[in-house]
Amino acid sequence: MIKKWLKLKIFGSGDDSALIKRNTTVQKWLQPLHTAWVGVATHKLRTFLTILGVVIGVAAVISLMSVGRGTQANIVSSVESLGSNLLFISPGSTSSGGVRGAMGSATTLTVKDAEVISEYGSYVTAVAPTNRAMLQVIAGSSNMRANITGVTTDYQQVLNLQMAEGDFFTEYQYQSGMRVAVLGATARTTLFGEDEAIGQQLRLGNIVVDVIGVLQSKGASMMGNTDDAVFIPLTTLRQTVSAQRTSTGEYTVNQIIVSLSDKDYIQNATAEITSLIQYTHNISEGEDNDFSITSQEDLIATITEATSSMTILLGAIAAISLLVGGIGVMNIMLVSVIERTREIGIRKALGAQERDIWTQFLIEAGILTLAGGIIGIIVGWVVSVLIQEVGNTTTLVSADIIILAISVSIAIGVFFGFYPAWQASRLNPIDALRSE
Repeated sequence: MIKKWLKLKIFGSGDDSALIKRNTTVQKWLQPLHTAWVGVATHKLRTFLTILGVVIGVAAVISLMSVGRGTQANIVSSVESLGSNLLFISPGSTSSGGVRGAMGSATTLTVKDAEVISEYGSYVTAVAPTNRAMLQVIAGSSNMRANITGVTTDYQQVLNLQMAEGDFFTEYQYQSGMRVAVLGATARTTLFGEDEAIGQQLRLGNIVVDVIGVLQSKGASMMGNTDDAVFIPLTTLRQTVSAQRTSTGEYTVNQIIVSLSDKDYIQNATAEITSLIQYTHNISEGEDNDFSITSQEDLIATITEATSSMTILLGAIAAISLLVGGIGVMNIMLVSVIERTREIGIRKALGAQERDIWTQFLIEAGILTLAGGIIGIIVGWVVSVLIQEVGNTTTLVSADIIILAISVSIAIGVFFGFYPAWQASRLNPIDALRSE
């Protein structure tokens, strides 16, 4: 009674025919898999060489795409580190001889524009106009060509810059045009090495400035590399280089950075600032603006689009090696069909159908590429880690890259394994038995 109850629970029927039928079904599905595994395991060297091509292809795809993703994440992180509530205002482009220059090549933004935005902007918390000039910086026996950036006191707050030594210049020093400078981390090391930097003097063009502070290292970003820069008051920069002015006598700037009270106000603030600058520039309705306003969201979207294209390109280049690996699978499977012609003939003579032969060889190709894909993922991940450690390059192995690599490897195995499998299934059993 107990045995009968167990049989009903386990097999769903007390009839032996149902159990036999179920076992036959399981055997029907497992037999091709077992046969394929035996075929793969019997020829170890051939299997290894076949898998090796797939491993190299998958590892190349993962490692190269991880470099692209890592680069994208690094750049986006640099932009986001500035905050999420910034607007970047740039001058328009010049046009000469029918040739239009790049955006920002014109000199249409002024200090007055920044003052108007600061005074009348409803959502504005700080405004930082900037101007730049490449000059030779000399400190004793050391020198470097650096990006001399003239800024206001709000620049530190707007870009969230932290001091490593000393202080940023004050409002009094800015208004007075005092000859003081704040160094980026790399500029400090280049000019002074391990020596004390605070209180030392630098020659910038035709003036000498005193170093009053050093910034913490921040790295490169869309705003440039602050580590390589030398910051001085914008008023002081006018004494260093010939300051450009508009026809009305206003000092021009390269860029105006605006910090908003909240990122949710970006659209409203952009519209408001656009109206303010149009008013100060006497731009009538319908005329083209001689400036552009970009938010961090726009920058991130542009970066993501560009780096995604680069990542796809790297993946496509690496996929060539995966394609070569797939061709290797096809060659090996064709050789396998030739070597096992007699075996196929015997199996057909014993009642094997074309579908059974076709399934066996297709499963063999799938096993080879699946194994190669798994090993390739491990190798690709290790290579990505080595690139990051040795090459000082950020890499990022994400789940979608792994899924893509393993899916493509299996798809290639099935695709390139189809023809050998079909050819094997079409063999005439009599001709196959006669082969030597």
